[in-house]
Amino acid sequence: MNFIISMLMVLFMSNPFNASDLTTETTTMETEVVIEGNDQMRFDLSEIKVKAGETVTLTLKHTGKLPKAAMGHNWVLLAAGTDVKAFATEAMKARDNEYIPEGSEQIIAYTALIGGGEETTIEFTAPEAGEYDFICSFPGHYALMKGKFIVE
Repeated sequence: MNFIISMLMVLFMSNPFNASDLTTETTTMETEVVIEGNDQMRFDLSEIKVKAGETVTLTLKHTGKLPKAAMGHNWVLLAAGTDVKAFATEAMKARDNEYIPEGSEQIIAYTALIGGGEETTIEFTAPEAGEYDFICSFPGHYALMKGKFIVE
């Protein structure tokens, strides 16, 4: 019995495997989201759930036929606590910037403004856990084109 224990000790001590040789592979958490907007001023999703800190790739597709000037859509993720109506009112004044107020600290992420048949993709890091509003900031659309972005 002592012989077996001695042999195991020798094998254990002479093992060329070293714990410092271990490499860890960090995998980045990613989520892909596709959301559609139409000519009836509706998003097909009213809720999006993601994990805090993960990379979000969001694609906005405009499934309608109307041009950007008449029925443009974008997707805007607002900071927690943002007054949606006040933000939308400010956004209406930003026509030259596709209805995105320049320098606004109320925006976490946003897509380009697109027209019927177009799509656009953005990538951003999900904020800390909480519930955030998303809207389309084209004038008048925020009342119908809105939802919750839930970060767990």
